[in-house]
Amino acid sequence: MKEQNSLKSFNFLYFGLLAMFIPFLPIYLAEQGLDPGQIGFIIGTGGFVTIIAQPLWGMISDKIRTIRKVLLVLLFFSTVMGYFLYDSSGYLQLIIFAMLLYFFLMPIDPLTESLNFSISEANKISYGSIRTYGALGYAVVSLLTGYVISYFGAHSMAYLFVGIGIVSLIVCWMMPDAPVTGKPVTLSSLKQFLRNKETLLFLLLVFICSVPARMNDVFLGVYIRELGGGAELLGQAWFLAAGSEIIVFALSYWWLRKGKELIIISFATTFYFIRFFISAWITDPNLLAYLQIMQLLTFPIFYSAAIQYLYRIVPVEWRATGQTVLALLFFGVSGIFASYLGGAVYESFGGKILYLSISSMSFLGLIVGLILYGIYGRKSVD
Repeated sequence: MKEQNSLKSFNFLYFGLLAMFIPFLPIYLAEQGLDPGQIGFIIGTGGFVTIIAQPLWGMISDKIRTIRKVLLVLLFFSTVMGYFLYDSSGYLQLIIFAMLLYFFLMPIDPLTESLNFSISEANKISYGSIRTYGALGYAVVSLLTGYVISYFGAHSMAYLFVGIGIVSLIVCWMMPDAPVTGKPVTLSSLKQFLRNKETLLFLLLVFICSVPARMNDVFLGVYIRELGGGAELLGQAWFLAAGSEIIVFALSYWWLRKGKELIIISFATTFYFIRFFISAWITDPNLLAYLQIMQLLTFPIFYSAAIQYLYRIVPVEWRATGQTVLALLFFGVSGIFASYLGGAVYESFGGKILYLSISSMSFLGLIVGLILYGIYGRKSVD
């Protein structure tokens, strides 16, 4: 029980740090005078860094057969780089420290998810019972950050980031490591995993669905700001979004069924399409913020089912790396397309056309998901 509580606390704190980085970095950059194209460039370049960093740290974790020690290293440097990023104003400084934070902070996500899944499996509890605390941390810190920026200014994020980072280090030091599989890591097993047609189609599906989600993550704050809202409203929007995830993760033992992951993913993709299509027609920033409660039916359902599906098809000894590949697509490769392409579309045509574009891509993801279910899903259920 003690080890589960420390892992739950770590989820709360780490996803709190992530809440300060993913949705609020664009707002912070805008406060420093950057335009949507420059914001897209920084976040898109961060995607390239993530592509390098996540596989690197995932393979290091698999090779030395520990997650916790790797997390301690990543957390320490993330805390330092987060302070310097949110204390900077110059364009070059912002680029450098943002890239370093991408390198150290983003690889923590797949390693944490791998730890969550491994510990829940070993203790015969639901993955959602642990991951719920990550959603809670994201919600609470999103709301807190919005108010902190509004009352104390954007640079105050530096101190908040360091404070949460230090507490995260202490909790990480006390929490359990993932159980070791006993199977050695081999390149041949990874090649076999990546050559599998089912795996490749699944990763294609994740990519198609994650680009629209990442575009929303990156440009929601910019769009709210354009419609007349501020950092405080963005904090409330992400509080609603992440807060709505809590009940979904908490009840994952009830709705997440083995063999039915692909149809569950298609369900979530349908609501991604509806959410982004409605967003394109909203002109009131408050309504746009309230709409984020539809996160309830999108990200937590999609990502939980994707993780479970991945763990069914990946070799046991490559689970951390397999989780890294999933996170790499959702936060890295897709982030590049989302930031560069989204920044260009937003600057040229505005937020409405951007959201119409990403709703169309979500619809494409729905079609691919149904095709994949038609090929493999029924066989899995049977």
